Amino acid sequence: MKIGDKVRFLNEVGGGIVKGFKGKDTVLVEDADGFDIPMLVRNCVVIDTDDYNMKPRSSVSVAPKVEEPAKPVKPEITSRPSEVRGGDRLNVMLGFVPDDVKAITSTPFEAYLVNDSNYYLYYTYLSAEGKAWKSRSHGLVEPNTKLFLEEFGKDILNELEHVAVQFIAFKDDKTFGLKPAINVELRIDTVKFYKLHTFRESDFFEEPALIYDIVKDDVPSKQVFASAEDIQAALLQNKNAGERPKSQPIVKPGTRNGVVEVDLHIDELLDDTTGMDNSEMLNYQLDKFRQVLEQYKGKREQRIVFIHGKGDGVLRKAILDELKRKYRNYTHQDASFQEYGFGATMVTIK
Repeated sequence: MKIGDKVRFLNEVGGGIVKGFKGKDTVLVEDADGFDIPMLVRNCVVIDTDDYNMKPRSSVSVAPKVEEPAKPVKPEITSRPSEVRGGDRLNVMLGFVPDDVKAITSTPFEAYLVNDSNYYLYYTYLSAEGKAWKSRSHGLVEPNTKLFLEEFGKDILNELEHVAVQFIAFKDDKTFGLKPAINVELRIDTVKFYKLHTFRESDFFEEPALIYDIVKDDVPSKQVFASAEDIQAALLQNKNAGERPKSQPIVKPGTRNGVVEVDLHIDELLDDTTGMDNSEMLNYQLDKFRQVLEQYKGKREQRIVFIHGKGDGVLRKAILDELKRKYRNYTHQDASFQEYGFGATMVTIK
């Protein structure tokens, strides 16, 4: 069975054209009305005719089966009326919701496209595979709705580090203001899927969710995903540039359970790293690490979590070396795996 084949359902009337596959056991079949129907591969048979309602051949024995109500893969959830005041500005988000927020280290997740506008959206949701792209979902989102895209486990998180959403906005049977076609690429911080506090309450989900803006008040997100090759090319091109990037101050979130969190990822500390080599970026991160310790040096028993990421371990090793050489009286340990994954170190001021 392959894409483009005509198939008939064995256990019920109907059939259509194979449009794709979900895993090893499920095929997506487009019926005569244009809807994609998920069906087990073993319940489909390839045919040469367009008559999807023909009975199985007498040589094929199909046991009678008690019909049960069809269980949809995931229903589209309408959360608001078709038209709302202020809805003519596009606000579109990508939302991730854990199935069981209390088991954040093991639970699967659901991905949704949230359309908080009065426009219909023809969309595609894609993930990068090197220089190429893979379509994960595509279709139509109605106004002021959220649409289920897929369910996934932590075993495929690496596939979601670089995703893109494209769509065209329009209204049906009425005049509307023309919107430009949207193409936004997002960098998904997969470490956040191990942190309970990154899933927060919102107007769109009953459960805590991790939400990324695609378009906010008609303005597409400016987040850009830069590959290692792109960064290296930019550094080589601008290594003689004399300007240093404009830095951002350390943003200290409100303490949670008495713990201060500081994110040392370079893209959280700097607007742009153009003109900096790896050594300069590492020194900049270590300077911020020292500044925070200096800021809290008089507050005994203060716990500070430095989020450095897993990566190749260079920043983590440099932090541990600093603690051993310059801050021997401070205690340190790996931060909670349940909260931060493998990429954080907790320091206690003594």
